Amino acid sequence: MASAAEWIEGARMRTLPTAVSPVLAGTAIGWWQGSAPPAVAALCLVVALGLVIGVNFANDYSDGIRGTDDHRVGPQRLVGSGAAEPVTVRNAAFGCFGVAGVAGLAAVALTGHWWLLAVGVACVLAAWFYTGGSHPYGYLGLGEVFVFVFFGLVATAGTVYLLDGRVGSAGWVTAVAMGLIADGVLVTNNLRDIASDTAAGKRTLETRLGERATRLLYAALVVAVTLCGVLVAALSTWWALLCLLGVTLLAPAAHIILGGARGMRLVATLRLTSMGELVFAAGLLAGVAVALALG
Repeated sequence: MASAAEWIEGARMRTLPTAVSPVLAGTAIGWWQGSAPPAVAALCLVVALGLVIGVNFANDYSDGIRGTDDHRVGPQRLVGSGAAEPVTVRNAAFGCFGVAGVAGLAAVALTGHWWLLAVGVACVLAAWFYTGGSHPYGYLGLGEVFVFVFFGLVATAGTVYLLDGRVGSAGWVTAVAMGLIADGVLVTNNLRDIASDTAAGKRTLETRLGERATRLLYAALVVAVTLCGVLVAALSTWWALLCLLGVTLLAPAAHIILGGARGMRLVATLRLTSMGELVFAAGLLAGVAVALALG
């Protein structure tokens, strides 16, 4: 039976900034545009956390029963290490998806945007079939597409829309930035696991590209995020440039990756990337707060 510490590790706490950050960033844009009800923002956060933790447990379950995690380099997984029964981890994933669903239902009830329930269902299905089912698209090199769309565009733009009833240009550019950084988290993770994923037959984008191209891809993502930050500021307030504080964490991660780090040395870059996304979003929120305070 897995301990509480093992369950916390299984939830992959270092990935939670990918849940919190889009909501913070979306709240910043909604606030700038004129509307950011705290109750709706809080519900968006619960939805995001439920989905991210749920997909982490779902990946643990699906990769574990396939044997993908048998020779992994990073932290051990619940199923792969034998710490928890597969069905228990699967049920934990479903429970998290259920929490996200209830929070999402409450959010649309408060705002009246009922069509977003269909988006919520799509999010849950995409989260499960990332590594679940007989033909998981995460094994076909499409993981980055899923992360960009759902943990970038949908999470960020969805938050802005629920708060303000519109997304706007600044909202979409912010959503792109969040998606690119979230992709950076996945790229870092999969770069570390290229050898074990190849051995297990998991054809991620990184196993297809190879190490050198994957490292260059990460650097390109950091450059693109920086440009997005400048564009968001141009479309909203120049105080939004505070979001670029996040790049001060992404740049060192890129330096480590381009320097050829492998194995456990890449765990630090995963942490830097996750925290870089959080600081980017928090900086944007702080910038909007300063701009509105100054009038």
